[in-house]
Amino acid sequence: MSIPFPHVGYSERSRKRIRVFHAGHMLVDTRKSKLVWEHVFYPSYYVPINDVDENFFEHSGGDEEADMYDIIVGDRRSAAAAQLFKHGDLKGWLKIAFDKVDSWFEEDEEIFVHPKDPYKRVDVLQSSREVRVEINGVELAKTNKPRLVFETGLPVRTYIPKTDVHLEYLEPSDLMSACPYKGVASYYDVRLPNGGEQLEGLVWWYRNPNAECSDIKGYVAFYDEKVDVFVDGERVARPRTHLG
Repeated sequence: MSIPFPHVGYSERSRKRIRVFHAGHMLVDTRKSKLVWEHVFYPSYYVPINDVDENFFEHSGGDEEADMYDIIVGDRRSAAAAQLFKHGDLKGWLKIAFDKVDSWFEEDEEIFVHPKDPYKRVDVLQSSREVRVEINGVELAKTNKPRLVFETGLPVRTYIPKTDVHLEYLEPSDLMSACPYKGVASYYDVRLPNGGEQLEGLVWWYRNPNAECSDIKGYVAFYDEKVDVFVDGERVARPRTHLG
């Protein structure tokens, strides 16, 4: 599947105020950040070195392209957490690894996992299609009131009310994941009846999804790549991409 604009290597200035905090201290406060697409899935924030508190950064190596820095706040060290680029359009711009600091803010709103792509969107739509989910001929769910999640560049995901799912086949899992658009997901394993196999992480759901996806609260989605899905009686091809 091709992913639409922007392409790898594209960058643009952000209009948002960006702040980065770690161990109770503000490392960055800028209104001049840049979004850079290092791959097609989502961008990263780069910040001008003039808007960085350099007291918390210690040089730790690098190469011809960029110097590497550890972030040190008190007795907390995040190794290889930032890169300062030396050449081209990124000269003088610092990239901080999103997951190596405590928190990021766009204006006064905290963001999670990674920056959202301004050229992608997520829509949750109520549907009346009949959806049936099976595995090895065992029906796991059947509904005519699914909510469909359309996310740019990813397969359509079908969220099903729990009341239309065979909950007796689901077992809570310790697995969790996070999405900047939807929030924190919990998972279920599927245990097939009559001593059947256990399939791990096959179902996920959001107890408290983010506001833009609040309509999927309490609904479950099946990992379509590993189950058989029938929509209005017709089996649909399994997608080949990662979870969405």
